[in-house]
Amino acid sequence: MHDEFQLIARIPYPVTVPRFYTVASEVATMRFLRAKGLPVPEVYAYTATSDDVVGTEYIFMEFVKGLKLTDMWMGLKEADLASILRQVVELECRIMSIPFPAGGSLYYADDLEQMTRRRTNITPMLLDGERFCVGPDVRLHMWYGRRSQLDVDRGPYEDTAGVLAAAARKEIAYLQRFGQALLPFQRARREAYKHEKQSPTDHIENLERYLRMAPLLVPEDPSLHAFCIRHPDLHPSNVMVSASPESGRLEIVGMLDWQHTSILPLFLQAAIPGRLQNYGDPVSEYLFPPSLPANVGTLDEDELIAALGRHHARLVHFHYAKSTEKLNTRHHDALLDPVSLFARRLFDRGGAPWEGETHDLKTLLIEATEKWDKLAGAGVPCPVAFEADDVRKTKEFSERLQLSDENFETVQAAIGFETETWVPTEHYELAKARAAILKQAVFEKIPEGEERDKFLANWFLDDMDEEDYM
Repeated sequence: MHDEFQLIARIPYPVTVPRFYTVASEVATMRFLRAKGLPVPEVYAYTATSDDVVGTEYIFMEFVKGLKLTDMWMGLKEADLASILRQVVELECRIMSIPFPAGGSLYYADDLEQMTRRRTNITPMLLDGERFCVGPDVRLHMWYGRRSQLDVDRGPYEDTAGVLAAAARKEIAYLQRFGQALLPFQRARREAYKHEKQSPTDHIENLERYLRMAPLLVPEDPSLHAFCIRHPDLHPSNVMVSASPESGRLEIVGMLDWQHTSILPLFLQAAIPGRLQNYGDPVSEYLFPPSLPANVGTLDEDELIAALGRHHARLVHFHYAKSTEKLNTRHHDALLDPVSLFARRLFDRGGAPWEGETHDLKTLLIEATEKWDKLAGAGVPCPVAFEADDVRKTKEFSERLQLSDENFETVQAAIGFETETWVPTEHYELAKARAAILKQAVFEKIPEGEERDKFLANWFLDDMDEEDYM
């Protein structure tokens, strides 16, 4: 613009579902949190329907001046890193301390009233002042693909039991209507399944087991059941920072990307954000203060890069966890509570879209039966039982899948891709070249015949049609 005013115009991707609820909830969430004094971009204008002159939903929002934290993330000194993570935790504490009367997602009451004229099975829960309300849950997996066509309970949830049941019941309804035998979506695992399609019937059976078990696997502390809101995808790319004019200290000036934000019981929200955690490393899991190896001065270039990356990951995990312990005690309590931790793992797996496998859910259900007295309390009968032979076969198969997963991780490290085989733009051509070389090398080791055909049809770094999984 002529006066140098800048803004961000956002429109949903064509595949975004549910379009109305996603846009309406993101706007309400941002304005609600901004009104609480949190560093969230201002929303100037929006429409949650395509019935306008533009022909699409949109959000016009503030252009936050500053730098993305990801642009300096790996180069930060430990003191600056600790300061930023402390600020993250301080903001999380403020956000997670806001009470809500129900679970689901946040909306303007007027927006939700507009939609409920068309859908009478939704009764919003009004907040104080009645400007905002809690309505349907917009977490992506509740609507993914053809699930958006289902008329199922997505909230608002009055209690923990409603939250625990909704996602699993949604998935059962999806499988009963659209389910078909599928090869595992994770193609690196298909060889373990002998390249055989898996029936959704087994997954429905395990979801029904989950529904009997989950209400009994909840923490005793009522404060951990309190409904709270949390950023759905907190990582450095969604944090804007700027140097303070007075002190020169980096300060958080914006938290971005509030799409698909949900309100859930605290124990189901509790986790170190995925991009900040370093689980699997004993130094991080036991919260030992990180330090570089004593022989750092003798490492070659590749070894040094690996050591520095490992040290950085440990620092991030350590300072986030320590700041949470000091500043966000309710979250810290939930992180340490073994029942909360297990319940969240089971909840995540029980509500996830079916991708041609039920094994991961089944192993959690078996684990729950084996730890039942510790998780549910002595004297509480377990509503699920597995035959001893079934347990043995399931654990044996877990070992086969572990080998598949380890092979995948080896390839991931060699090529340098992240979640869902994503790579930075500047690394794309190199990653493609490495993948092609690896594919050819593996192919040449396979004897000619049917196994080569299976390999080519299931190589996990090639493009894949995902329609059957939606």
